Amino acid sequence: MKYIAYCRKSTDEADRQILSIEAQIAELTEFAKREGLEISEFITESKTAKVPGREEFDKVLKIIEKGHAQGILSWHPDRLARNSIDGGKIIYLLDTGKLLDLKFPSHWFENSPQGKFMLNIAFGQSKYYVDNLSENVKRGLRQKLRNGVYPGKAPQGYLNNEKLGTIEIDLVGSKVLKKAFQIFADGGKTFADISRFLFANGIKGRSGKPLKIHRMKEVLANKFYIGIIYYNGEYYDGSQELFISKQLFDAVQRQVKLTERSKPNNKHNFAYLGLIKCGECGASITAEQKFKFYKGTNRKAEYIYYRCTKKLKPCTQKFMPVQDLEIQLKKAVDDVALPKAWVDDWYKWLERDELLEKQNKEENLKRLGLEIKTLDQKLNLLLDSYLDNVIDANTYKNKKNELFEEKLIKNEEISKINTNGSSWLEPFREFIGSALSCAKIVRAKNTDQDLRNLVKTVGSNLLFSPATGSNLQ
Repeated sequence: MKYIAYCRKSTDEADRQILSIEAQIAELTEFAKREGLEISEFITESKTAKVPGREEFDKVLKIIEKGHAQGILSWHPDRLARNSIDGGKIIYLLDTGKLLDLKFPSHWFENSPQGKFMLNIAFGQSKYYVDNLSENVKRGLRQKLRNGVYPGKAPQGYLNNEKLGTIEIDLVGSKVLKKAFQIFADGGKTFADISRFLFANGIKGRSGKPLKIHRMKEVLANKFYIGIIYYNGEYYDGSQELFISKQLFDAVQRQVKLTERSKPNNKHNFAYLGLIKCGECGASITAEQKFKFYKGTNRKAEYIYYRCTKKLKPCTQKFMPVQDLEIQLKKAVDDVALPKAWVDDWYKWLERDELLEKQNKEENLKRLGLEIKTLDQKLNLLLDSYLDNVIDANTYKNKKNELFEEKLIKNEEISKINTNGSSWLEPFREFIGSALSCAKIVRAKNTDQDLRNLVKTVGSNLLFSPATGSNLQ
């Protein structure tokens, strides 16, 4: 009788005591000599047996079915099958007489009704081991998620603490990533620009190269940075320490939408595209770059002009040199500057409101606490409805996501009140500072990007009408 020796080692099994393929071959060779068995060939495989679909195992079965061998030699029944389908195939070949014998150095088998019954039990134990191991792993993952710990590789800016099983802030990487978020939120940067910035500061992909565009988008949109864990299609409260505020994260998401929506054809990086609409027809404003060679001075000069795209309807507006546009942008900013004579009064009003907010702080915190408690009750009711099969999984996950967003906003309001009082006071103080400094800033020498950022801060919906003389409104 000829035997096929089958050796398998699964790279994803937790059972570290299983022999390596080389050790299995050595053991089977020695066992065959001792028992006087003829091995026609060795077939080896490095693949899990938890699910059907092993190519080399299927090859063994085909050889048996064709009659080229009549027996199988393996280290243990669990090397042959750890799922009911593959185990059933072995039993069926024994029932049909195509497979006459099975030999195991570590397990007894006899081709009889009792032997096949015991083999079925061995296969069942192997499947039970896999199922139980899988369930234990899932149970451990669920417990981690309940504790607010992400059960996987830490995102950029964080590190896995293997000893404690927690995720902690990377003191260096977190600062780099936060700066990248701030740069992207300011606008004017592509995903590739941010990827190159991260690479230059030590944050790279697994290949050691800059993060690819799709991976960069995932990093910028990862809600882990604002305390929400997304795992297996479901959201959980994270217990990790945060280094990116909800306000910054939301600003990045708005910029992501603008970046993805905008056409990637601004190869000259014209600074003022996207800021202004045509005052006559409402169409977008475009820019063109022109060159002129002066023979007398032997030099080539560059000129940039802005104009209406005239895509909505007929329009009489003409070109405007970038220098003229910048003059009017500065004038538009200067027009909203806060007069120095008003400063004292505005700061007095702000101090009065801050005092009132401090008096109302306890009341606001109590209100927000009750709102969070209500959201928690809704989450518990939602979970009960899901467990009772009242709602389906998709409805549960979508609604849970909505409630988590609401809860996150409430928690951030509490954090702001504890540090700065009402959430609107600090932005208003910054607004006063910006409005006060507008006049000074527009008179200084600025780059076009500096001016663009200033215009975005103090204004919106600017209208471009060169033909009227009073151009920006």
